[in-house]
Amino acid sequence: MTDLPVQLENVTKRYGPFTAVDDLSFAVGQGEIYGFLGPNGAGKTTTLRMLLDIVQPTEGRISVLGSNSAISVRRRIGYLPEERGLYRKMKAADSIAYFARLRGLSGAAAKKRAYALLEQFGLGDFARSKCEALSKGMAQKVQLLATIAHEPELLILDEPFSGLDPINQQTLEDLIAEQRAGGRTIIFSTHVMQHAERLCDRFLIIAKGQKRFEGTLSEARAGFGRHIHVRSPAPAAAFEAFSEVLSVRLERGGGDENDYDIELGENADPQGFLHQAVAAGIVLTRFEQAGATLHDIFVALAGDEALAPLSGARAEAAE
Repeated sequence: MTDLPVQLENVTKRYGPFTAVDDLSFAVGQGEIYGFLGPNGAGKTTTLRMLLDIVQPTEGRISVLGSNSAISVRRRIGYLPEERGLYRKMKAADSIAYFARLRGLSGAAAKKRAYALLEQFGLGDFARSKCEALSKGMAQKVQLLATIAHEPELLILDEPFSGLDPINQQTLEDLIAEQRAGGRTIIFSTHVMQHAERLCDRFLIIAKGQKRFEGTLSEARAGFGRHIHVRSPAPAAAFEAFSEVLSVRLERGGGDENDYDIELGENADPQGFLHQAVAAGIVLTRFEQAGATLHDIFVALAGDEALAPLSGARAEAAE
């Protein structure tokens, strides 16, 4: 294996007859923000737990910070699990300091770091508040600060935005970007595409335990048709008849005009669509070219998985 912070080669995890992760390979470069994207039950959490040596792969090889076991380098890793948990009776600053001490900081250094982080992220007034008295958003912030207090080289965040309001989501995005600016490597799992689109250098899409895509957003877009957004009183059927139109999706309707997201073929010229509309006498009050969004790509690659209900062994082993 190469000297990358994280690398998986042909990793499979089975639970009896159910395959949670199927022949998965990917690598994360130094200082990258790497998005791990997939619908619920796709195998994201199982993979992260294998990275951390919480569960063992059935097959394949894993390297984390140059070691074949994350346990031996655990003090260089920060992990925020999907299942949040703080000691309810412990004070916020003490909670952060406690986790920092577990990862090698001295008592004095851990306490100093805890108070500094709480102040930096707007929780200085709550440093002596018990965790049970904090709001859900505050408690999640405290747990995240506990994850980064020992200044790890590698951050692994499992659904970090879950349950946060938009203001706290933005705070978390800023924190992740700040950690990357400090040279840290960050992996985070999510099924909310907007966060990944704004933050990730590269991302992986996983569905049914299998890799569907790995790369940059521009690389993903290259494999999809062009999108244009139009507003018109015309019905969708009028545009579906145009050459090079692959799909027409109604974004907003019900008034005198409708907003449509229209996907064109990969090599189609959007100006050709505009000429066809003019020739057909169709009024357009909006015409805007746009690349495929990460949401569009995600639905195309993992849509069946995202919509499928969990059942049987898959439900039992799902994240």
